[in-house]
Amino acid sequence: MASFPDSLHNKHTVDFTSAFPVEKFTAPDVVIFGCGNIYLGDDGFGPAVINALNKDNALPEKVEAIDAGTSIRDQLFDFLLAETLRPKHIIIVDSIDREDRQPGEVFTIDPDAIPAQKIHDFSLHQFPTVNMLQELQEFTKVKVSIVVAQISEPAEEVTEGLSLDIQQAVPTACNLIMDIVSATHK
Repeated sequence: MASFPDSLHNKHTVDFTSAFPVEKFTAPDVVIFGCGNIYLGDDGFGPAVINALNKDNALPEKVEAIDAGTSIRDQLFDFLLAETLRPKHIIIVDSIDREDRQPGEVFTIDPDAIPAQKIHDFSLHQFPTVNMLQELQEFTKVKVSIVVAQISEPAEEVTEGLSLDIQQAVPTACNLIMDIVSATHK
């Protein structure tokens, strides 16, 4: 550890390198992020799926399910910067609004297929940018999967709780995610 001049020493200085040894940290194989705002109706789909995964499903070792709320960009940025934190696979769970899908329909999309309105939805939702997802896959070799559910209708005001269609989509999404996780662990 570098030595500080006497004038900079203070009795409260902590050596964090020994408190948190990086070599002992083992990154998870899979990290599942549930994105969304629980106060905007169906936008809370991602957090609801994470709650169900953590409560009702036996997640394998080295798999983490995290309610990212609206802060997914910060967490993805950490993976870009810190190699020791990177999982092999990131699964993002979110709601989506597309005209060609039925309410409650669960499906996967490629990062390149994120609709333009979702890309620019950062102030409320902060769904990860396409560039960040592409960079994770291209430069770090982290696989990125996106599991989404078609919402019934966008919330126009603060509305807690999911529509019936989205409530019924939660177990379907959990099953799909567990299939993706199983394929990653092979």
